[in-house]
Amino acid sequence: MLELISFIDQALKYHELIKVKFNDFKTEKKDLSQEIETQLQCPLVGMIGHVAIFYREHPNPQKRKIAITNDIKTVRS
Repeated sequence: MLELISFIDQALKYHELIKVKFNDFKTEKKDLSQEIETQLQCPLVGMIGHVAIFYREHPNPQKRKIAITNDIKTVRS
């Protein structure tokens, strides 16, 4: 589990929005998603089938690709 958390943490450092597919852990996806949210402080913003979508804002404002204003998310190009 630590390896998975570390991999997801690295992905979130470069991509604010990531998808995690639970192919081999379909029955545990809710518990694993909650664990990822808690440990990495990245909210689960969606679940489509067996794919979880996590978001964590980039710490550097100039490197942010997703702007959140008035509860509306927009993607910068």
